[in-house]
Amino acid sequence: MLKYDLIVIGSGAAGMMAAITASRRGKSVLLLEKLSKIGAKLKATGGGRCNLTNTLSNEDFMARFGRDGRFMTPALEALDHKALMAFFKDLGVESHAPDGYRVFPITHSASTIINAMSQEMQNLGVKVLCTQKVVTLEHNGEKITGVHTLTDTFRGDNVVIASGGMGYPVLGAEGDGYPMAESVGHKVTDLYPAMMPLKTKDTWVGNCRADTLPKVAMHVDMKKYKKLSAKGDLIFTKEGIRGPVVLDFSLEITPLLSKFDEVPIRINLTKGMNEEQIREHFKSELSKNPHQNTLQLLLTLLPESVSIELCKMAETDPSLTLSKQSGAARDRLIRLLVSTPLTINGHDGFKMAMITRGGVDLKEIDPYTMQSKKLQGLYFCGEVMNIDGPCGGYNLQWSFASGYLAGISG
Repeated sequence: MLKYDLIVIGSGAAGMMAAITASRRGKSVLLLEKLSKIGAKLKATGGGRCNLTNTLSNEDFMARFGRDGRFMTPALEALDHKALMAFFKDLGVESHAPDGYRVFPITHSASTIINAMSQEMQNLGVKVLCTQKVVTLEHNGEKITGVHTLTDTFRGDNVVIASGGMGYPVLGAEGDGYPMAESVGHKVTDLYPAMMPLKTKDTWVGNCRADTLPKVAMHVDMKKYKKLSAKGDLIFTKEGIRGPVVLDFSLEITPLLSKFDEVPIRINLTKGMNEEQIREHFKSELSKNPHQNTLQLLLTLLPESVSIELCKMAETDPSLTLSKQSGAARDRLIRLLVSTPLTINGHDGFKMAMITRGGVDLKEIDPYTMQSKKLQGLYFCGEVMNIDGPCGGYNLQWSFASGYLAGISG
């Protein structure tokens, strides 16, 4: 039976990077993918546009991952965003940051990335086998010796688990790596769907579906969790909220929903303005046109659909001028602009989750090599590990960097 220097489980960003990196070092590499094609989930990232990374410094990048961010130091030192862009340029894929922050291939197509990495694996002689679902790891108690799929056994001195999380199961993400890790003594933390739309108890949001609100700020309105917050663009939906700010916020909300039936939040809809600034804004607008009614004033800050709903909640008549509203009604309206209440009461689970919060415990993985501290020759990279970041190329950069480090080490 043929024996490989390295067996990679999973053909996402982390898996393909690990395979390429190891093969460039002269290792014989086998990549196993359970689906019929490689890179299925990668193809869907960034709405298919493939936000590869971003231009933040390593320090700022790691800070966005919270207290576990420092774990990424060796991987980012090995492959930061500049090195990643150079890697793809070497494969013939130019990338750019049109907004100065998010980095995309210039084609804005994930297929460009997948095709380039696939061609490079072919050029290097990486053996790629699809429709091969790995079910168990083979080891002697101290060292990895191979893997068993549903139909075959493959021998290898090193194995990289790059099987991803549980989000988007239609794209092959079923959490296969977690039971494998547990089978050799690794701890897997609680798993939650993340980076996804959220459902609200409030039905008025369904009347505001056509509009996007830029730069809103939201926080959890529960005494113990008030520090949980996010900022970004918000989109109302028939059943709740979505948009970049919600994708980021869901990282904090889905674990809370596992404890509580409902999670109250507060939203500032006016790009961070406080009550006094809103009053000054209205005063300035009225100096230009004293005859504006309340709705017209609100339209200088918000879309019409949202303005109408806020008037209903504040019990104000949108056709009256602000001066003809009662003082209490004016105060209610301004408070709502600064702090609109919503109650989150659900989500669609892993089927709509872009990533998984949780994974293999970082304490049991060597950050300098991505090797297991439990079993020699076993490595982890990408989303299977307990580290996750916000939107904007963070999770994909981590996948590439950790895959690169695992490929160097394995």
